[in-house]
Amino acid sequence: MKKGIWKNQEVKELFLEVENVKANNKPLKDAFINHAKKYNRKPNSVRNYYYHEIDNLSKDSKRLEKLKIDLSKHEKSSIIYFSKEEENDLMKKIDDMVSGGMSVRKACYTLSKGDVGQMLRYQNKYRNFLSKTNSANENNLDGEKIIKFTKKRTTLTDNEIQSLFMGLVRLVKRNAIEEISDKVKVDFENANQELRKAIIELHNKEKEYKDLKNEFLKIKEENAKLISNMIKLKCDKATKLREKLEKQKLNKIVDV
Repeated sequence: MKKGIWKNQEVKELFLEVENVKANNKPLKDAFINHAKKYNRKPNSVRNYYYHEIDNLSKDSKRLEKLKIDLSKHEKSSIIYFSKEEENDLMKKIDDMVSGGMSVRKACYTLSKGDVGQMLRYQNKYRNFLSKTNSANENNLDGEKIIKFTKKRTTLTDNEIQSLFMGLVRLVKRNAIEEISDKVKVDFENANQELRKAIIELHNKEKEYKDLKNEFLKIKEENAKLISNMIKLKCDKATKLREKLEKQKLNKIVDV
């Protein structure tokens, strides 16, 4: 397949790959990298084609329907900047929720009302805000650096929690695969036993059929011999009868 040519199946797979990474809250670039590896293309080329194809499909309803792509899941996102008031209000709300024992991710998710894309936007904004704040606080008014003491962590970070969760998912998935494999092995062995049993029965039937066929041929041969002998006996009897009649007729002629 030529690199410059995109068949409908490949287009559908690209859009499906994008939907999968979005559903798993992964970076969109992962979809372009995965697709590029599969079809021996460059990730940047895949990305450019994807955004170009969104525009094309938005103007071609027939092709969109043919490919069965939900374009609402592939809308181009435009950057919306926070105003200073919005930024301060958002930072205060997240700070209050974190102070109440909520994680940053949970606070952002709550404020976004379940919108994962918006949640990530809030989360990145808050972390950038903290980074700038910490950087500014490192220096006092006299320009001298403040010595920061490392505080012992008593809780896990969001990334650590996510890593533990993904590890648990992989463990459950592996166990499920092993259980399925064991079940498949048992089913396969049972199927083999049934197959062997059926083959043996078929072999016995075939042998029985051959025996019956040979018996039938013998009977048929014996029957043919009996018929032949019967015909021969009838012929001999008819010959003797004819000779007897001729002899009697000859005797009558001599007597006269």
